[in-house]
Amino acid sequence: MKVPLADLRKQYLQLKPQIDSAIQQVIDSSQFILGKAVADFEGAFAAMHQVRHCVAAGSGTDALHLALWGLGIGNGDEVITTPFTFIATVEAISLTGATPVFVDIDAKTFNIDPGRLDALLAASKGRKFRAIIPVHLYGQPAAMDEISSLARKQDMVIVEDACQAHAAKYRGVFVGNFGSAACFSFYPGKNLGAYGEAGAVVSNDDDLAGKLRALRDHGQVEKYRHAVSGHNYRMDGLQGAVLGAKLPYLDRWTERRRSIAASYTRELGGVGDLVLPFEMPQAYHVYHLYVVRTKRRSGLQKFLGDRDIATAIAYPIPLHFQEAYRHLGYRKGDFPVSEAAAEECLALPVFAEMTDDQVACVIENVKAFFG
Repeated sequence: MKVPLADLRKQYLQLKPQIDSAIQQVIDSSQFILGKAVADFEGAFAAMHQVRHCVAAGSGTDALHLALWGLGIGNGDEVITTPFTFIATVEAISLTGATPVFVDIDAKTFNIDPGRLDALLAASKGRKFRAIIPVHLYGQPAAMDEISSLARKQDMVIVEDACQAHAAKYRGVFVGNFGSAACFSFYPGKNLGAYGEAGAVVSNDDDLAGKLRALRDHGQVEKYRHAVSGHNYRMDGLQGAVLGAKLPYLDRWTERRRSIAASYTRELGGVGDLVLPFEMPQAYHVYHLYVVRTKRRSGLQKFLGDRDIATAIAYPIPLHFQEAYRHLGYRKGDFPVSEAAAEECLALPVFAEMTDDQVACVIENVKAFFG
């Protein structure tokens, strides 16, 4: 049985009338950049996350850079984040002219380890860290109680990287409410995906939101009046329309992802040397990815691939090993938990349209490999 990582065509066919209608409305209105569809989506997405503002952008990377830029992060600043994330998190720091500073992850959650963050701060007296970007990796919120407390002590701003965590919660509060801003990606394969590149920044700060709206649109406060020098980080109308049509289904899709994850966890516990995802009791994990760990990753991935079951490695190379960031001077062994995770992690298929038979097929074949 074929089991893909995601089935975007199947999702489209289930929503074809709504999506086709939304796209046609944009074509009829000719509002291809920003416009009503984008504004409507911004309002609905902000309401879903119980925040005051949503500023739509051209991609998740755009959103991350825009948030840091709007907060005044720049040359000479240092920004803390994790080396175990997609490179866009760190690229956004570099684009501002600031320097990324890494802290290792927790072995169970894959997110920033608050203990290691505390140790970094204690050992770095005299250094001025301007910001921290906790990544809610794979859909599980980071430990925001501890991170927020440490950030306040150091007078650091928090920018949440929620690019994989649409509608995730920490202690019952939606991500997006723990920092000055939070950034989302709507890359097609995300839990809420566009039909191209798209992203957004959410914030409860009125002044910051106003600044971000200007910066994303060439610094315009009104047409042809440019208060500052900005950039083109606008979302196009077609993406706003697609996201607006999909958004009402996100809660249902999330519950299906969680149900699939629960089936995997129930059936694969104790199988081989598999280490299954750990969901913190205070977190509502949205399972953008269901990531297991095994020292036999290559063999398992080949075994499943030979049986037409797709898997993915997210991420095979921690960022301090990437050529683009060798200049930071980190060495092998500096972040041992991230380095071990990069060698052992494997994402199994999990998507809302996945059938019970496909779930059973994955479980059966994982057991067969270790059997």
